[in-house]
Amino acid sequence: MSETVTEINKDTFWVLIGQAKEQCGQDMDAFAQWLEDRLMEMSPEQALNFDNIVHGYRDLAYKYGLWSAAAILCDGCTDDGFVDFRGWLIAQGRDVYMAALKDPDSLADVPACDDYYFESLGYVGDLTYAKLTGRDGYSSFDRNTYQALVDELKKDVVYGEGIDYPYTWSETAAYLPRLCAKYMTPERLAWLIQNHDDTWNVTSPDIQQARATAQKSKKIKKDRGESR
Repeated sequence: MSETVTEINKDTFWVLIGQAKEQCGQDMDAFAQWLEDRLMEMSPEQALNFDNIVHGYRDLAYKYGLWSAAAILCDGCTDDGFVDFRGWLIAQGRDVYMAALKDPDSLADVPACDDYYFESLGYVGDLTYAKLTGRDGYSSFDRNTYQALVDELKKDVVYGEGIDYPYTWSETAAYLPRLCAKYMTPERLAWLIQNHDDTWNVTSPDIQQARATAQKSKKIKKDRGESR
């Protein structure tokens, strides 16, 4: 018999996600509705807890190495697309989520999907709160409380080496060899390298800083045999 979740914390959050996935698979519309129905049975506070935890895990997954994986799975991935991709990643459950942050190439083990986006996951908690109270959940948002939650969630995350670096396509095949082998033909990868090797906005201060300070994966060797 499945556990009945009545309170949302970082552990029961994943229980609820797992139950939703078991019930709905990769049907993200049904997934969101199932979660909303369960949260409607709880208190407004639990709906807010769910909303904050979703956003916390989504923020913790903002990593350029994972973005490269999303670009392979989605045949390119915009800023907004990466937000929605991280929603999809959370919906795959705790084990898949944590494994992807330790090694984005582990997503090669996840069965292929028609769609790797789950935009509405980011709205489920807030919409449920509004239905229960008639108020916008963001009016109750406290930055310090949220940051403390993110710090707590982060304790369970193990980031893989090199995940903070924004890779070019010419480096991606070495960083994510299994994903490239599964989802990209050699011809497609060669075309990307030749025509669109730099997938990032190189005028972005964030990208410039990451390229200047972040460590590349040890899989990526510089010309003189060193990793950055």
